[in-house]
Amino acid sequence: MLCISTIAFLFACNGVDKNKSSGADGWLNGDESQKLETIAKHLRGFDMAMVETGYRYQELYWAGKDENWEYAAYQAEKIKVAIENGLERRPKRAESAKNFLKVALPEMDSAIASRDTLRFSRAFNALTSNCVACHALEKVSYVTVKTPVERQSPVRK
Repeated sequence: MLCISTIAFLFACNGVDKNKSSGADGWLNGDESQKLETIAKHLRGFDMAMVETGYRYQELYWAGKDENWEYAAYQAEKIKVAIENGLERRPKRAESAKNFLKVALPEMDSAIASRDTLRFSRAFNALTSNCVACHALEKVSYVTVKTPVERQSPVRK
């Protein structure tokens, strides 16, 4: 009985169409390798990580200004995740991001934990300087980062 069940299971697995379209409306086509290549193309390189980081950078700033420390901690953590994910896709950028990940973000975490607005402001300025320095190291110094002046998000404390 066990042999028959095993054979039936293997037969059922072999009958799966590996070229079946996936995703909403079946937009993801091809065999498994082609699908993975399409997904990689959509994730892209480091630029998508920077889009997320830019959004979260703004949210971090306003969270600190609002003294919404839990939201600030959440945004700082997500910035770290976005950059680490981007580095996984583009490891050649790791050296430039090292100080940001090893110094600036931990200082920000510490400032958030202190719940001290002055300390947060200093850490945020240092974080911004690290962004600018990293962009210079990556030869994209035309991507300038400044303290946000207008809220993009409706999130408030």
